[in-house]
Amino acid sequence: MSANEATELRLDYNDLVAGKLIIVIQGLPTADQDAYATGAGGLRIAPPNGSKYVRSGSPSAPLIEEAEAISEATGYAPALFTPLLLAAWRGQEALALELISATIEQATAQDMKWATALTDYAKAVLYNGLGRYQDAAVAAQRACMREDSGLFSRARLELIEAGTRCDARAVATDALRDLEERTRAGTDWALGVWARSTALLSDRNAAETLYREAIERFDRGRVAVHLPRAQLVYGEWLRRENRRLEAREQLRAAHATFSGIGAEAFAKRARHELLATGETARRRTDETRDILTPQEAEIARLARDGLSNPEIGAQLFISSRTVQYHLRKVFRKLDISSRNQLGRIPSSRLNLA
Repeated sequence: MSANEATELRLDYNDLVAGKLIIVIQGLPTADQDAYATGAGGLRIAPPNGSKYVRSGSPSAPLIEEAEAISEATGYAPALFTPLLLAAWRGQEALALELISATIEQATAQDMKWATALTDYAKAVLYNGLGRYQDAAVAAQRACMREDSGLFSRARLELIEAGTRCDARAVATDALRDLEERTRAGTDWALGVWARSTALLSDRNAAETLYREAIERFDRGRVAVHLPRAQLVYGEWLRRENRRLEAREQLRAAHATFSGIGAEAFAKRARHELLATGETARRRTDETRDILTPQEAEIARLARDGLSNPEIGAQLFISSRTVQYHLRKVFRKLDISSRNQLGRIPSSRLNLA
């Protein structure tokens, strides 16, 4: 199917009673194929609510894990929420809006408030990724209206980012006040959400410390999708402070991660910011998809030289869990299964992308 052909979405409502949904989505990247089981006639069948969508080795696994975390927090898991959130992170507006309509259409009267909150949250992610901050703020405000939805922190995170980039700073400030009451004594993820959100509304003296705290907490908390979001907004801030070299470091890291997990909308945002610093970022294409990013190449070389994950992390100032996350991507790109095989890889493959 060519890139210009329209996405096809077909829903078979006869199977909803059985707890599964037959869905055909043509035009999605090949990496998504693991997200569906193959049914009769070659149709792709979404698994029943509550089941895992992909193996951990899938490039899209962090996005799917985020969707599952939201479903677990809300206690509500619409069959189409995972593909909807994937479309939102990728900036696929037409597909996302079609999936939103289908999710609302499926919802029972009892579940309608939950369905509306989840779809409004997905819209906020979609439009923040596309840089349409006014639309993101409107959607996020609606998602925030249901405070018991399990979306409290995530919806306010989107609202604060959107509000600080359009004429809704007062709304963002109110959202931060609500957020602070819930997150100041929480997990690394919750404290990272608070630090990132507070940084967006802080003056230059306080902002940098808070951005760095957010990045450290998201890294320590193994939050694969929120770490690059923090690096992106920190890089944007550094560029506006005219600290271009430091901005590039954060934006490169954000761009590499977004590209690696298939979050194309946010990768494009990071790329545009990199261009504004005077640097270019390689577009993700079929020809470049298996090329190691600078960080992946450095980690691969250190692993090839015999360093353990904690030793690599100490050199690069990242956690050993982050090292392992990048090594999994290295193995997939190089078509190997262990670090022992890195010695057989030509040095040219371990050069910077």
